[in-house]
Amino acid sequence: MKRAISLSAGNGGEESNELISKLFYKHFKNDILVKSEDAAVLEIAAHNIAMSTDSFTVTPLFFPGGDIGKLAICGTCNDLAMMGAKPKFLTVGFIIEEGFDIRELEKIVRSMKKELALNAAMIVGGDTKVMPRGTIDKLIINTTGIGEIEYKGISANRISEDDLILVSRDVGAHGATIFTAREGIALDSSLESDCNSLYPTVEALIEADIEISALRDATRGGIAAVLNEWAKQSDICIELEEDAIPISQEVFGVCEMLGFEATMLANEGTFCLAIKSEDANRALSILKKFNKSAAIIGKVSDSYKQRVILNSSYGTKRFLDMPTGELLPRIC
Repeated sequence: MKRAISLSAGNGGEESNELISKLFYKHFKNDILVKSEDAAVLEIAAHNIAMSTDSFTVTPLFFPGGDIGKLAICGTCNDLAMMGAKPKFLTVGFIIEEGFDIRELEKIVRSMKKELALNAAMIVGGDTKVMPRGTIDKLIINTTGIGEIEYKGISANRISEDDLILVSRDVGAHGATIFTAREGIALDSSLESDCNSLYPTVEALIEADIEISALRDATRGGIAAVLNEWAKQSDICIELEEDAIPISQEVFGVCEMLGFEATMLANEGTFCLAIKSEDANRALSILKKFNKSAAIIGKVSDSYKQRVILNSSYGTKRFLDMPTGELLPRIC
């Protein structure tokens, strides 16, 4: 193969076939994909399935803790997991800039293959487009996923005053990592993205018969966006204890230095949970097996409707609003 992507690799001819067979099929090969039909025929035993799609564009493509390939698989598989679904089948679309290094593309594809294995999922279809040099920024990946629902009824519309609010780990790591990597800020720390697959954690909660009201991964807008969406969708008030929100020293330092708020920074392997109060401590013990910084951070109350309140250690209260503006562009 050539060492860089050429426009002819997207023309549907010999060069396209070479890219597909020698790179994509090499890493994603399975009995469904190799049939090379116009559409994949899938056998799904359950009648209840979840489906999600997302597109990924990030600068830099490679960052501490992950890359755009890992991000693309985690992003869609995590969306399925948040609905109590086991990821099974994905399609992938690559939009590639002419001249993109084939070795970097293969490194990205290898990362995708590894993350697919962690989810026991497979790529069953895909598409490749090559754009002229300068018309896009290197690479865009789209993934669409289908999963089999294993726990029914998870919904942001059914959170009630019987629920406590948990977070699966410390917040803001992805946003802080991408910003410092893109801006070339050298830190003497172990800061890296939380980019990770969440289905194994959700599976453990389901197997333990935890009563789950809602789950949502805190991507763009962080936990502030998730909790404000929940407050509106369920017409509730969510009260958070500021000191209970886990923030790593590395992320805290970045926020202090640059004036960010960790609750509004993006995550790619962190999720919020609304769990029935009687199951909350048991759920927390399960979460801590995956990350020791998991915590119960708040409760549902009737103080206000459709608002999120942050209680400080000084006895003061303030509203935690929905993020506005473009804090960190191109983070996922």
